[in-house]
Order: sequence, then structure tokens, then C-alpha cells
Amino acid sequence: DCLYLLDGRFNQLHTFYVNLCHIRRPFDHRLHGRRLYEMINQDDLPNLKCFSFSSNYETFDYDELILPLLYRMSNLEQLGLYLLVYVNETFIDGNHLKKKIINRMPRLNQFTFYIRSSIYTDNKFNLPSTEDIQRTFIDFRNNEIISYVNYFLEAKESQCHIYSYPPLMEYYGDITNDFPGGLFEYVRVVSLNDEHPFEHEFFLRIQKSFPFMEQLTVINHKPQNRKQSYESNIDNQNLSVIEYFFLNTLDIINTHDDYIEEFLFDTKTYFQNNVYLQINYESLKRVTHNFTRDATRVNCTKINKLYVHCGSKCSNSLQEYFPYAKISHGGIF
Repeated sequence: DCLYLLDGRFNQLHTFYVNLCHIRRPFDHRLHGRRLYEMINQDDLPNLKCFSFSSNYETFDYDELILPLLYRMSNLEQLGLYLLVYVNETFIDGNHLKKKIINRMPRLNQFTFYIRSSIYTDNKFNLPSTEDIQRTFIDFRNNEIISYVNYFLEAKESQCHIYSYPPLMEYYGDITNDFPGGLFEYVRVVSLNDEHPFEHEFFLRIQKSFPFMEQLTVINHKPQNRKQSYESNIDNQNLSVIEYFFLNTLDIINTHDDYIEEFLFDTKTYFQNNVYLQINYESLKRVTHNFTRDATRVNCTKINKLYVHCGSKCSNSLQEYFPYAKISHGGIF
């Protein structure tokens, strides 16, 4: 649809903002294998001055779809790119942005971006470090640029985050313990993912960096290292309660039990009423001591929608423990 809208028919179009669910090559079976996008008119867009392009879903078609689209916008003055991209050989860095985008747009005076490029690292060596990526932005003319690299050895994947600061994006995904911090007032959707444990202090940093966060997903299967030290403190007196004032959706399906405790203990986490919780049933049953534990009861009463991922029949005590929640199994309400 985006390609159709930018096929040249609106030749006076000067400003265009688009947020896509998916970025992928369209096909039509009636074309006997020909790519549909190759048949769409791809004339230049000389009157387009302001363009913002964003998507919260990964794409494998950056080189084939996004760059050719940008090359038709040689007179752009303002550009925003907020993308999650899979690449084959090397990360998208400052050198790439200068060579492939900025140098092709002589009138560009404002360029804001958040780009996370990912590479499958199986059989790949000598990938750039965080310092290598940072050096590619030394002579970058606009804004402060933040960049860092994450390596997931178990998943055999590496990711490079680059973004202009202050950031304008609404989504920040796959945050690890290497997150450099900062204030992200526009971000509403956050995901955390690491092969190393998240400690309580890490969640405190996340809340401070994303004060208006509405949706949070946590993926981490490693137990917390400092959990025992927290529990040794009488009534957790030295533990700061993390307050999520705007959180309305929490996905902790793919987590270790320690992170379920992190969010369901009211001595660790405070959130408002009317939260949609997505969680694994067996994990929930363990953490709540088969729906009898007082330490998790208060936060469970604040859940108004509950999705439990389960492979067996749920206990009748589940509804009693979540008295205000509409409960679903399999994601259908």
C-alpha cells in the first residue's frame, strides 16, 4: 500500500508519514512468480520535502525496498527512519548512512533515526565492536548519535543499535544489560531481551529511561544473581519499589520465575489498575504458590485482562486470585 501511495500519482505531495506493520515484498500468484512491486510505477518524487518511515517489525528487504524508495526522494529536507533490519554482511552504521542516504540528498537538513540491524553470526567472524561503530559517527553533522552492539552467543545473533538523540521513536526493542541509558519520553512500547540476568536495579533504570512506557515485554531465562541478597533484607527495606504509572500491557510469558516475582511482588513493583498480563500458567502457579501467596496477591488484583499460556486445565483458584480479570486461554477474549 505504501508503494502504491508513492507511485507518483500524488505529484504535489510534500509531506508523508507512514508507520507500517510489515515491510516485505508483495507478490501476486497471477504474475507467475514476478514481483508485484516491480510493476508499480517508481517515478521520482521531487516535491516530497518531509518523509517519516517507521515499523516495529523486522524486515529482510531493506536493500531491495527501502533504499530504492529513498532514492526517489532526492529533494527531501527532513527524514525520519525508525527501522528493524536484518542484514547479511555488516551492520548499518554511520558510513552506510552517509554513503547510501545523506550524500544522495543534498537538501537534507534534518535526519532523525533509530535503526537496529541484526546479523546471524553463525560462521561470521571479526564483526565490529561498539567502539568501531561509534567511530563511524565522528564527523556526523547532525545531533548526538548513540550506538552500541549486542552479541547473543546462544542465539548466534548480533545486533547494532544506532539512533539520533534526543530520540523521537515510540518503540525500543531488544534492550539488554548494555543499554546506555538516557531519557526516551516518546517511547511507549519496550521489549527487554538478554542472555544474562536482569537485576532489580536494571528495571529501575528502564523505568527512569521510559517514564511513559505503556507496553513491556520481558524475555530472559536466566535467574537473577542477587535475588538472595534482596531476600536477606528484612522486608526488603533496602529495595526501591519501581512505579510504572502508565503500564497497561505486560508480557512475561518467556521469562524465568524470578522476573514474574519481580513484577508481581508489591514490594518490588507498583502499577496502576487495569493491566493486561500475559504469562505462562505453570510459572504463575509456582510463583503464587498455587494461588495462595500473599506477596503476589496485591498486584494480581490490579489485572483486568489475563492471558495464560497453558497446556492443561487451569485451577478454579485462578479466577479467585485474579478477581477483576477477564481470563483467556489461547489469546481469545
